[in-house]
Amino acid sequence: MTLGGTGLVGTLAVPAVGAAVLALLPGRFDRAARITGTAFAAVTLVLAALLVLGATDSWVVYDASPVGAPGTAAPAIWPWHQVDLAWVPGLDLRFQLGVDGISYPLVVLTALLTLLCCAYTWWRVPAPGRGRSLVALLLVVEVGILGTFLALDLVLFFLFFEVVLLPMYAIIAVWGGEGRQHAARKFALYTLFGSVLLLVGVFTVVTAAGTADLTELTGGTGLSRGTQIGAFVLLAIAFAVKSPLWPLHSWLPDAHTAAPTVGSVILAGVLLKMGTYGLIRVAVGVAPEGARAAAGVLGVLAVAAIIVGSLVCLAQSELKRLIAYSSVGHMGFVLLGIATLTATGLQAALIGNIAHGVITGLLFFLAGAVKDRAHTGGLAELGGLRESSPRLAGLLGFAAVASLGLPGLAGFWGEAFAVVAAWQVGGPLWTTLAVLAALGGALTAAYLLRLLRRVTHGPASPRVLTLTPGLAGAEWAAWGPLVLLAVALGLAPTLVLGYAEVPVEALLEAIR
Repeated sequence: MTLGGTGLVGTLAVPAVGAAVLALLPGRFDRAARITGTAFAAVTLVLAALLVLGATDSWVVYDASPVGAPGTAAPAIWPWHQVDLAWVPGLDLRFQLGVDGISYPLVVLTALLTLLCCAYTWWRVPAPGRGRSLVALLLVVEVGILGTFLALDLVLFFLFFEVVLLPMYAIIAVWGGEGRQHAARKFALYTLFGSVLLLVGVFTVVTAAGTADLTELTGGTGLSRGTQIGAFVLLAIAFAVKSPLWPLHSWLPDAHTAAPTVGSVILAGVLLKMGTYGLIRVAVGVAPEGARAAAGVLGVLAVAAIIVGSLVCLAQSELKRLIAYSSVGHMGFVLLGIATLTATGLQAALIGNIAHGVITGLLFFLAGAVKDRAHTGGLAELGGLRESSPRLAGLLGFAAVASLGLPGLAGFWGEAFAVVAAWQVGGPLWTTLAVLAALGGALTAAYLLRLLRRVTHGPASPRVLTLTPGLAGAEWAAWGPLVLLAVALGLAPTLVLGYAEVPVEALLEAIR
């Protein structure tokens, strides 16, 4: 196994071992267990970041000759690093992992947010306590999400995709707030519905093509047009549930509102990205004919999500619920970029994914801090936050303007260039969608400015007057990296786009 391959395996093995170690520790060592879990998460982040070593622009091996012609091979896309080991030889299934410029930023973001959430538990563990179990579950969720981004075998991808379900259900059901049991059940039922469709889609592709290898399947190799269209419909709906995309989004607000702070951060920051990543890597990559046939429908649904999500946010009166519904609109911009099937659109989707993870993760950290201090999330009861807690109000204002797409901050690039990509496709449909999406961007600014007016401005409410002005050191440690990333990605989007440029072009070349 190469050094890069060892790094891939280590990135998955370290959090898995960490979860097992925490499960074996006695309950009386709760604080030590939380520190140990954070150490495992820190090692995982280091290993994930080091995967960039050895990355090269000569990433793609592509032969445009007809498949099956003498002396030629099917189009193949190779990652920076790869592990390919026999797994179930009788079924020709392989333990195949790889990382490239499309998955690498998501891998690092997952490792970073998990580390910040584990570190946050040093300072605050939600009722009923048992921080050791909470951190162990966070590490198991990390294994599932990282495995989804790294898997290059469709069956392995499906298994990692499902690993996340039970631990996230437990995080919401045990450590969540009011209505947590209902929210956890709703999350599980919607996810199981998507899982069934994903399983059928994977079975359809693997049976028809005779392989589960994504490097061979990219471009629709071995699949007829009808099979691709059928597979794309199944896969797209499955990933739409996870993202979630309108109108399959209704589990999201309940889950976010009920989840503990660290659960909301992981849920919004990276778990939703499993769906949009799956759309790009699997649905579009494996079934491009289906993607082209459904592009217009996806574009319409994306713009509907942007408009509907923004209008619902304008009517919200609860802080976490408003931020949760904002994800519906932001994911709509990501889907719009994907639906264009252009380099600009896919790049916009990829940086939109990362920006949303950073900014919305920060927003949920801040919303949790406000709710923990004031014991309410009602906007009407939180007025005047800047009077009693100016630092918290300032950070909330920063995160809000980053989320609305202020130029110079991370949220700008994905949403702006998703609109540009739709405009560049041209024609009556896509031009109309671009205009409506731009209108949705204006509505995004409206509801976030309304949020700031209701929460940070005006006379301080009785609940807010009791708040202490300072912030804990653990809060600065958890929020600081996200603030810096929001600025860095806004000023230097090449931190994401530079890695993604070559593989996106290769993917588009393969699916033409």
